[in-house]
Amino acid sequence: MDVEHFTIDGGGCASDEPFALQVLGDSMEPEFEHGCIIVIDPAGVIQNGCFVLAEVNGEHIFRQLLVQEDRLYLKPMRSSYDIVEIPNLKVIAGVIVQKAGTRRSQHKRYD
Repeated sequence: MDVEHFTIDGGGCASDEPFALQVLGDSMEPEFEHGCIIVIDPAGVIQNGCFVLAEVNGEHIFRQLLVQEDRLYLKPMRSSYDIVEIPNLKVIAGVIVQKAGTRRSQHKRYD
């Protein structure tokens, strides 16, 4: 399985406070390019098609959640990366609510 992974340091934030991460790699391009900043809300609404940060096999990965016939999948934007099936929503660490870019025109909300 080819995935990017993250190490999350709470850094004094409460477990339900939004936090930001920098995207590393190209698995979520073209929507989320390498180096862009994403804001994750641990208390965000989880629904089919939303972008999530999830813990899979001890690593955190950033993917799009797909629900198909009572099965849950984490799908990359690029087809060269594997789709990962997850057992339940407990592995979701948060929902991506915003993408920040170097220019205001590059900012996008995912509500």
